[in-house]
Amino acid sequence: MFLKKSKENQSNDSLGVFRPTKGSAKVIIGNGVKLKGEITDADEIQIDGNADVSMHTDNLVVGGTGELKGTISCENADVWGNVNGRLKISGTLTIQERGIVRGNIEYQSLNIKLRGSLQGNIKLLEKIKKLSEIKKNENLNLQKQVKENISKKY
Repeated sequence: MFLKKSKENQSNDSLGVFRPTKGSAKVIIGNGVKLKGEITDADEIQIDGNADVSMHTDNLVVGGTGELKGTISCENADVWGNVNGRLKISGTLTIQERGIVRGNIEYQSLNIKLRGSLQGNIKLLEKIKKLSEIKKNENLNLQKQVKENISKKY
């Protein structure tokens, strides 16, 4: 009833097949599907249908048939279809050949291919500081406060 796979069969199964890493959370909204609501805790989201959502994700792909509107926060976005709303992209926003992005857009890095379109209120995000720099500044501020408190007491 249960057949044990030979080593030869196991290696053939893994060739050419994408398998998400264990523990990854990927959401795909297929062509013809309509979704309204909120998407949370997804590592990657692909929109090929119609979505009116609020979301936060690492990577967003809007396919050629995809239509996305809402509040979107992500690290990287690759747009082939239409996006309309409030976007905050902390990494790279890539608008492909026929991609259209409209709304309030904040991005760190931008790529627009020929015939791609970007419309609306557009803002370049300030460079994100390294965590080590933030901690160093916090430590300096804390040291200043401690010295000030000590000098006030004495």
